[in-house]
Amino acid sequence: MSLFSNRAHASVKDNPALPAAPSSWQKKTRSGLSPKHQRAAIPPWLINTASLIIMGLLVLLSLSIGVADFSWSGILHSIINHSANSDSSLMLVSRIPRTIAIILTGIAMAVAGMIIQVVLKNRFVEPSMVGATQSAALGLLVVSLLFPASALLIKMGVATITAMFGMMLFMLLIHRIPPTDFLMIPLIGIVFGGIIEAVTTFIAYQTESLQMLSVWQFGDFSAVLAGRYELLWLTGGLCVLAYIIADKLTIVGLGDNIALNLGISKRQVTWLGVGMVAMMSAVVVVTVGMIPFIGLVVPNIVSRLMGDKLRRSLPAVALLGASAVLLCDIIGRSIRYPFEVPVATVFGVVGTVLFLWLLLRAPAEQ
Repeated sequence: MSLFSNRAHASVKDNPALPAAPSSWQKKTRSGLSPKHQRAAIPPWLINTASLIIMGLLVLLSLSIGVADFSWSGILHSIINHSANSDSSLMLVSRIPRTIAIILTGIAMAVAGMIIQVVLKNRFVEPSMVGATQSAALGLLVVSLLFPASALLIKMGVATITAMFGMMLFMLLIHRIPPTDFLMIPLIGIVFGGIIEAVTTFIAYQTESLQMLSVWQFGDFSAVLAGRYELLWLTGGLCVLAYIIADKLTIVGLGDNIALNLGISKRQVTWLGVGMVAMMSAVVVVTVGMIPFIGLVVPNIVSRLMGDKLRRSLPAVALLGASAVLLCDIIGRSIRYPFEVPVATVFGVVGTVLFLWLLLRAPAEQ
């Protein structure tokens, strides 16, 4: 995994003191294919357009699937007569809020995964592998036990602080690991997250709160109604902020020396990114629960297709993340109808298959 820029390539090419660029035989030896046989990167507009069309179709399908009786003719009749009926009430109270919550969750977790991968310079990490979601669940459990009547915003604030503290502790643990050791960092993250989750489960067991904890540990949208998902709009604002600072994040991902030479404060950008990831993770855990693999699979798919420029790839990451969660939610509602399989379970299976498929794919030509 590497994050390169055209400016960095130009500086290497123009410096006579550096060794010459590898020959075509060397390129073929390293990648397995000669440059003329390598797969070209797909244009960003084509990927974004296809993702937008797929997401639109999935939105219509998501609005149409459910246990309650529903017909689009009733919606049309309600619009024409300007009167509410059972179909329009079901759409406004349940179907539309659930679909919006799914889209915002997919966008937030995919963008958060992209940010943390750039900050840590590792393509094999996501918020659940750096202790963010586990720490947020721990903070939620503690504040729910100590202050059960606290407002939702207070719970979200405590969850954000604990998620950020957990990520800071993880970054201290991996501080001495060389950045070239890509597999050691996610392994440490898995162990670190498991320890935090074990502590959380032990506290819940001692206080007889395991059922309450399970709501946050397994992402599910079945309880999303109007008035219970609006906190997710905060993640939309954070995603816009991520797009605004995308170039700075890309420069920080290139390395400390390049960021210093270009006048970018690595410390400020890094902590800003960590804070955004912590808040996104906390809001998602508070609202719908943990959903694994979104921040791992989706950014890797987009990176293989479009490269590592965040300004160009973030819209595709957001659209693909929303489409992936929509698809898994539709599958979860369909395979055991009228019962539902939690979207976290479905995405855990689908995400594993997709990530194994990604490992066998050649990266796009930068």
